[in-house]
Amino acid sequence: MGDLLILAATTGHDMSPLVYLTLVLALGVIAQWFAWRLKLPSILLLLAFGFGLGQWTGVRIDDFLAVGDGHGSPLLSAVGLFVAIILFEGGLTLKFSELREPGVPILRLCTITVLLSFALTGLFMWLALDYDPRLAALTGAILTVTGPTVIAPLLRHVNPIRKVASIIKWEGIVVDPIGAILAVLVFRVALASNAGAAWTEIGVALLKMIVVGVLGALLVAKAVEWLLKHHHIPDYLQPVFLLGVVAVCFTGSNYFEKEAGLLTVTVLGIALANQKSVSVRHILEFKENLRVLIISLLFIVLSGRIALEDLQGTLFKGLALLAFLIVVGRPLSVFLGLIGSRRITAAERIFIAFLAPRGIVAAAVISIFALEFEEAAAAGRFEPGLSEVITAQANELVALVFLVIIGTVAVYGLTAAPLARRLELAVKNPTGILFAGADAWARLAAKTLKDNGHRVLLLDTNYANISAAKMLGLEAHRANILSEFAEEELDFNGLGHLIAGTPNDEVNSLATSRFVHAFGRAGVWQLAPHDKDRHHKTTASSELRGRICFTGSPTHSRLQGLTFEGAAVKKSNITEVFTLEDFRLTYQNQSAVILFMEGADKVLQPAPAELDKVAPGTTLYVLVPEGAEDGNGGGNGGSKGKEDDSPKLP
Repeated sequence: MGDLLILAATTGHDMSPLVYLTLVLALGVIAQWFAWRLKLPSILLLLAFGFGLGQWTGVRIDDFLAVGDGHGSPLLSAVGLFVAIILFEGGLTLKFSELREPGVPILRLCTITVLLSFALTGLFMWLALDYDPRLAALTGAILTVTGPTVIAPLLRHVNPIRKVASIIKWEGIVVDPIGAILAVLVFRVALASNAGAAWTEIGVALLKMIVVGVLGALLVAKAVEWLLKHHHIPDYLQPVFLLGVVAVCFTGSNYFEKEAGLLTVTVLGIALANQKSVSVRHILEFKENLRVLIISLLFIVLSGRIALEDLQGTLFKGLALLAFLIVVGRPLSVFLGLIGSRRITAAERIFIAFLAPRGIVAAAVISIFALEFEEAAAAGRFEPGLSEVITAQANELVALVFLVIIGTVAVYGLTAAPLARRLELAVKNPTGILFAGADAWARLAAKTLKDNGHRVLLLDTNYANISAAKMLGLEAHRANILSEFAEEELDFNGLGHLIAGTPNDEVNSLATSRFVHAFGRAGVWQLAPHDKDRHHKTTASSELRGRICFTGSPTHSRLQGLTFEGAAVKKSNITEVFTLEDFRLTYQNQSAVILFMEGADKVLQPAPAELDKVAPGTTLYVLVPEGAEDGNGGGNGGSKGKEDDSPKLP
């Protein structure tokens, strides 16, 4: 990487396309890694890395393209297609089941709030920043969008409660095509010769949007569903096949009606996500990986195109618009749009009102329509003397919107997580435990964790187990860990790990595979399978399993046996004096099992099967057999694990 940076700095405009693309890819990955490591919004680092690359090397993606910024620009075409893929992937995540509670707020945010934001931003651009009303209305329309390119990484960073996450996700994805449609209508009205012609233009455009963007998408979705249901597309080809379908739908829709493609791919994604005939989960997982790559490349490349002098020229207007959007425009439009809605709390309103980052869709659409206005001015479509004003102001819009993107991403990215925690809509360290299985050992461990301030959630299909857990004051649901209910309707806020601890090894393995996307591979654990010591011909592959938890690799039957024999979960503090080796000497030959480790920062995690080193200041949660002596470093305060401790059903 260092050699590439040195090469980039020395070659400047002589840099080869290969070196430039390699730098973009490498910086994108590095930015994503640093964001994960430092717990910062990835978009913020991507923007900084891209802008730094452009300023440091003086090289832009445009230097390698034969066509510049016109309508035939390969860059704008590629950006549009990439945005379509991201919106389609976002549509695949929108399930109608999420609308049971927040459906009305989502509807209001995607209609009333959008119109209010459009009007308020347009008026500010016109009256305060002295833009031509046509361009002011265009900017107001485009800045109604947020989008999955910025919302998805921020939600991953903030990890709010499920209800709030659903509202923000739905708004971010659905409003994107709405903003593009508004921009189309504004442009049609701006070029109309009179009011009657303007209304005709609006009616024709909306009709085309509905036919192409909605009805066309639903027909394509039905065709894709039929092909997948009858196995006419092989499994290995399905993700690529759908990529091709998205590209064709996007391009074909835009051919019939400008910017209808975004609506088409969004509706297509939602339709496929909510059909019941075939599973599109494997396709969604492929698209999620592709989304991370696309977002990394787009933000690096597009931020690298902005020259410092362009930003300086619009700095005052950009900061004024940014302040208005954050302090006045977004809060006012959200609060007014949600008046009278009883399905959303005051804390949720406040958080939603102060989270509206703008992303790639705003940058792409403003680039297209700024060019449209410039070409219309050059063709003499406006009054004498007005063409020069519109041309000059249209030239400013791309840099102006980019300043808004940078500013909103920076402000919301740095403030969203603290605000969510302050409003009690998120937790700082989501390290609670989701137990798949609520047998006696799991209830014993969960009770101790809950008593020590950690969130626990237990799922089991056994009614007696769930009843016993609830009698202990534990949060528990009678549900299958592999069900859609578990994945789509449970609130995982505050949970950072899954422990698959059912008696069925196959279910445990499937559960860890299913929830990798929710907790990451580092956060999915399972009990040691009963066949772990068998020949490799008769045991399941390790690739199909999660991480084995708890020291000594205890099986489900061993944990149950210890619990029924009267074991207790006790805490033992590891210090500079009382080390892990001392702990093991204390409990040698007593079958003690280290279940969990809590660091000095209160971060909890399951203990791995092979535990070699523990930092001083760590608290161990240990399953200790009845009659075993306490660890020298440890406080007591565990929960007894006798069978009689769990309430029995009559």
